[in-house]
Amino acid sequence: MPGRIKKIEEKDKKAEQRTVPCSMLPFWSELCDSEKEMIEQSSIKARYEKGMILNRSEQECKGIMLLLSGGLRTYIVSDEGREVTLFRVGKGETCVLSGSCLMDSIVFDVMIEAVEDTEVIIIPTSVLSQIMKENPRVEVYLYKTAMERFSDVMWTMQQILFMRADKRVAIFLWDELAKSNHTTIYLTHDEIARYIGSAREVVTKVLKYFAREGVVSLGRGKIEVIDRNKLKKYL
Repeated sequence: MPGRIKKIEEKDKKAEQRTVPCSMLPFWSELCDSEKEMIEQSSIKARYEKGMILNRSEQECKGIMLLLSGGLRTYIVSDEGREVTLFRVGKGETCVLSGSCLMDSIVFDVMIEAVEDTEVIIIPTSVLSQIMKENPRVEVYLYKTAMERFSDVMWTMQQILFMRADKRVAIFLWDELAKSNHTTIYLTHDEIARYIGSAREVVTKVLKYFAREGVVSLGRGKIEVIDRNKLKKYL
């Protein structure tokens, strides 16, 4: 019976690998046939429920992830337990910091959380490391993507250090409107606080002020922007 179970598991894994859409990788066209085959044979599709932690600083370096659906939040945690969101990764984007051990000059321990039910393609570090040695264009892509993310990190730090709380909340709400094209944002005050690196009490105070000014309408677990023009004045 154990042998039969093992065969079934191996069969399921092979079936799963055949369904991995590796051609969605941004650097797919830069690969030769043998490199494409290596990735197709080693990559896996993984699913994470909302709230699951995909990566911890002390865990093994998984490899890079391409998001098929859902979203990830990359953040750091202070000694006091305060979370600061560095950036988010959405559908169709690549999370390279989950494979940061591939890049020698980047030492950056982060936590990665699924902010909604998420499906990803994971390309193992062992495979990517081998390809990077033979294909400099893949290495350039990974470093370029990492640098773009560090630009996001610098923007986040600028907001935390130099911007008033009302402006930071306004920028966050404005960006959320642009992403969803809807006027209602389904997030709690605590979630927004974690995204912008602030305290929940501060976010609640700002949102209540916005509500009094007719910018937003507050509900349980949601915020509706009722006047975009007024919100824009706080940017």
